[in-house]
Amino acid sequence: MAPIDAPTPWHRGELEAQRRAGVDPARIAAAAGVLRQFLNEQHRTFYALLPFIVAGAVDAAGRPWATLLQGRPGFMQAADDTHLHIAALPDSSDPVAAALTPGSAVGLLGIQLETRRRNRLNGHVSACDADSLTVEVDRAYGNCPKYIHTRELRFVPRGAGEAGAAERLVALDADARATIARSGTFFVASVAEEPVRAADVSHRGGRPGFVEVDGDWLTIPDFRGNQFFNTLGNFLVNPKAGLLFPDFETGDVLQLTGSVEVLYDSPRLAAFAGAQRLWRMHADEAVRRRGALRWRGVVQEVSPEAAATGLWADAPPVA
Repeated sequence: MAPIDAPTPWHRGELEAQRRAGVDPARIAAAAGVLRQFLNEQHRTFYALLPFIVAGAVDAAGRPWATLLQGRPGFMQAADDTHLHIAALPDSSDPVAAALTPGSAVGLLGIQLETRRRNRLNGHVSACDADSLTVEVDRAYGNCPKYIHTRELRFVPRGAGEAGAAERLVALDADARATIARSGTFFVASVAEEPVRAADVSHRGGRPGFVEVDGDWLTIPDFRGNQFFNTLGNFLVNPKAGLLFPDFETGDVLQLTGSVEVLYDSPRLAAFAGAQRLWRMHADEAVRRRGALRWRGVVQEVSPEAAATGLWADAPPVA
């Protein structure tokens, strides 16, 4: 991640992704004005309203993972405009738990499912203790509401459905593949290693089944977004990803980490309106944690953008 006050705030992978998409550099340079090295008042207020936040971090082997940190609204507070205090940590069985240490890179995504609001924060852990951590802001900015399905969430006390033991999978089993195949939402963590390590996490949404799963391979249509190409740019310089599939109805979560490749010219793109490319991920390892989500709820309104996209049934088979 390049400094915001550098000649360009984008690293070489993001610049290459923008070039391949035919994005006007002047327009993107102007849009970069939304990037800040601090949390404005609106963002500080926003984080305090949320029941969970998505976090992306990197394990000791350099692999990205994504998870959810959750609590009662107010568990996140910005004491000033450059630090966000989070009174929650991942469970010890969560692969992100060991990755959140002082100095480690972390990507955060605040997302309010009721309103489709979301804000992105990239930073590093400045402090942590037995039950909380503080993240120092390197970059903060808002994201558009596209492809987010609204949900009214309710809190489920731990006693109403204790979380089961984490299950570590070296290959996706039938249950994991079914979870992916019916999902309309997931989150993706990625990382760039230059000029310094920077982690990022973002949202992906579509019609249920928009992620194709074949054995341990996942294929995802990539729809038009803010044109910054943070995730795709990271893939081009460091082809690794961490995926999180939350089931907001059962409370189960499925976490994957693996290698990725970006496909710019696949004929299968034609099946998805608005998709500009595909990317594929091989799941090298997975962790399933049943009943881990305390906040649950069914879809209230399907994203209008997602509803207009296609299905894999309409795509030609892999050659």
